[in-house]
Amino acid sequence: MSIIAPVRPIIRSDIAAAMKDGEGSVQHHMDPSLQIETAKVFAIYGKGGIGKSTTSSNLSAAFSKLGKRVLQIGCDPKHDSTFTLTKRLVPTVIDVLESVNFHSEELRVEDFVYEGYNGVMCVEAGGPPAGTGCGGYVVGQTVKLLKEHHLLEDTDVVIFDVLGDVVCGGFAAPLQHAERALIVAANDFDSIFAMNRIVAAIKAKSKNYQVRLGGVIANRSAGTDQIDKFNKATGLSTLARFPDLDVIRRSRLKKATLFEMDESPELLAVQRDYLALAETLWAGTEEFTPSALKDREIFDLLGFE
Repeated sequence: MSIIAPVRPIIRSDIAAAMKDGEGSVQHHMDPSLQIETAKVFAIYGKGGIGKSTTSSNLSAAFSKLGKRVLQIGCDPKHDSTFTLTKRLVPTVIDVLESVNFHSEELRVEDFVYEGYNGVMCVEAGGPPAGTGCGGYVVGQTVKLLKEHHLLEDTDVVIFDVLGDVVCGGFAAPLQHAERALIVAANDFDSIFAMNRIVAAIKAKSKNYQVRLGGVIANRSAGTDQIDKFNKATGLSTLARFPDLDVIRRSRLKKATLFEMDESPELLAVQRDYLALAETLWAGTEEFTPSALKDREIFDLLGFE
């Protein structure tokens, strides 16, 4: 069965309505009934392959260590956001909806929510087959399903682990729910260039939604000099830095969070940093309203003198 609604012509009123949702946006406003009202909601962004899922899962584990009830939602069609928490690739929301011919009332909670490490609840939104649909639809259906089963009422923290494609509807949809968006970036040109595009997208969405940028998480980085240059030029700040340690690579291979690995001085330091980041986010971070640079400006800004 196709999950894509029939295509109809775009008319002028459609464009006018869409433009209200951030300059140049073709996203439509979220159904107000799908607002996540009681939990603190964070959306994790960054270039593809930069370590968003590693960051999200270890941050979820850290929140759980602080006694918070945590729900992590993977928003990438490859549905690998939560495997270090659950130790497997769990079925996606789209998979289970398709199995009941999209009659969501036939689903039980255990059909699409899986308990992971230290009680973290895990959901993989999934996505339509390649080239056949929008990831934004999938995220919306996931939140709708969670609301129908009252799962968000008993949750303290929701973390959206967002796919890296800036122009996809699946990228934008979590911004309609999140209180803070966080950007994971390495200290290199490619990930900072992508971060600049993400800054622009979040700024557009913040015109009509409560989401604000909460800062940068430097990942796989011995230093932050290039990130610091970008932050100074745009008005951002770095919340935490995680170095490129072999124990992080090994944790992914072991399908485990960093809180389950054999203890070592370097591991304990990273665990403390994740716990500190969770505490900072729970307490509330500053709202940043950075201004993205033009492509040529960022090209000229970065690099060694």
